[in-house]
Amino acid sequence: MARRRIDPADGTMALAAWRKNRGGLDRKTLATAVRFTLEELGERAPGNSVEVRVPPFGVTQCIPGLRHTRGTPPNVVETDAATWLALVTGRVQWSEAMTGGAVSASGTRADLSGVLPLFSGPGS
Repeated sequence: MARRRIDPADGTMALAAWRKNRGGLDRKTLATAVRFTLEELGERAPGNSVEVRVPPFGVTQCIPGLRHTRGTPPNVVETDAATWLALVTGRVQWSEAMTGGAVSASGTRADLSGVLPLFSGPGS
């Protein structure tokens, strides 16, 4: 289990702020929401076979399988902050983001449709 750097209460508040007003968040709140959700992904789908990148805010490894230690990982998912938060809240489906080119995913294990969304429900 990875050590959390974002307090879950702070992360939940930042994610709620994003849900309420996606376009008007300050950079710190946006970064907190992204980092919190990346940590949550690592908790819910622990492993080291897929690297998820949301530049410039954060990166995590997840999904059980072979551990990657050097060079470019064989399974990489990369997207922007707005798309990532839309994916983790269920506002956008994985297939929709992939088809639209909002997500870059390479490798045989880089399909996150089985683990997303992380948070759904009212306000998603």
